[in-house]
Amino acid sequence: MRKVEVTKYNENWIVLFQEEARKLTEIFGTELLEIHHFGSTSVKGLKAKPIIDMLLVVKDIQLVNKFNGEMRSLGYVPKGENGIPERRYFQKGGDQRTHHVHIYEKDNKQIIRHLAFRDYLREHPDAVKMYGDLKMELAKRFPFNIDSYIDGKESLVLELEKKALKWWMSTHK
Repeated sequence: MRKVEVTKYNENWIVLFQEEARKLTEIFGTELLEIHHFGSTSVKGLKAKPIIDMLLVVKDIQLVNKFNGEMRSLGYVPKGENGIPERRYFQKGGDQRTHHVHIYEKDNKQIIRHLAFRDYLREHPDAVKMYGDLKMELAKRFPFNIDSYIDGKESLVLELEKKALKWWMSTHK
């Protein structure tokens, strides 16, 4: 059973993202349009589960499955859409996860949602503290129940996401 562990921010998360981004760029080549570090490990000062979330933007989502073998060679497990239509998802590290890769086709609305949330947190330290403290509390309350941990964050995440999208639209005109 996987333990829910939230730690203080680690400067090395940026390096881990950059190292993995180079490998993924080699795999996806010209199909890859953008690669982003997102999620909690991408926000300086935010307490997080030490898993690097990566968002890849590709030309054609239907071509992603042809890279599954190369992704496996890097230690990733292909999970298909994994509950989110028009996404491809990969996990690395088994029960000691190190990376999650989320792949979307260009112009997918999920891309802006993820980047707006990240950038909003980067610009709003009060939200970072509130979100980080909640995650730490939930990890202590539910150390072996990832579903309860996720459920416990949901209302705050939705509230912050709504603010983030409004903020994003006002700053990216």
